[in-house]
Amino acid sequence: MLFMAIERFKAGEAAPVYRRFNERGRLMPEGLKYVSSWVEEDLSRCFQLVECDDASLVQKWAANWSDLVDFEIVPVITSAEAVVKISPEL
Repeated sequence: MLFMAIERFKAGEAAPVYRRFNERGRLMPEGLKYVSSWVEEDLSRCFQLVECDDASLVQKWAANWSDLVDFEIVPVITSAEAVVKISPEL
């Protein structure tokens, strides 16, 4: 399953997040795979695409950052999967 993790840096502070990342890495539990990420131009939010079979791993990862980041976790599918899903209605 794919998940979009929308991270809002607390107090709009990106530096503490990047500092921890530089020191300790992504802090992802075994079984959670990083796919890609994008950062809002003003450095207030990050959008990370992650993949795993167990949704509880995403919550464990978010807990490792909860002092610095507020997370919104959204299950997502690829555009190709969306086409297959909607095709009976077309």
